[in-house]
Amino acid sequence: MFDLVADVGRYPEFLPWCVGARIRSQTDKLLIADLIIGFKGIRESFTSRVALDREAMTIQVTYQDGPFKHLDNKWKFENSGVEKCVLDFFVDFEFKSRVMQRLIEMLFSEAVRRMVGAFEKRAAQLYG
Repeated sequence: MFDLVADVGRYPEFLPWCVGARIRSQTDKLLIADLIIGFKGIRESFTSRVALDREAMTIQVTYQDGPFKHLDNKWKFENSGVEKCVLDFFVDFEFKSRVMQRLIEMLFSEAVRRMVGAFEKRAAQLYG
């Protein structure tokens, strides 16, 4: 699951509303990525710094540039037996635009549900 989340360049293949991804730079511990999100005629791109810590099994995403005032999220993976993984996910963000902020607030629960479902479906496709 860590590898699935860390593979940001493939997000457009399965993640709702992610219409583009570009990896600017990448090492084993860090990548800088641009994502393009599209929804009902609205397109926004942003740049994030993604810190990959395989030992701690965490992925920390910090915002660098784009339409947000701030964006931070963290993924924490824990093995919980054979072929099981417990995932703790945290996200905190605010758009610069009040209109965008209000729009996402109305859709946030549904958006999270769809994104979690997309990661679960992708994991089933890749790992069975």
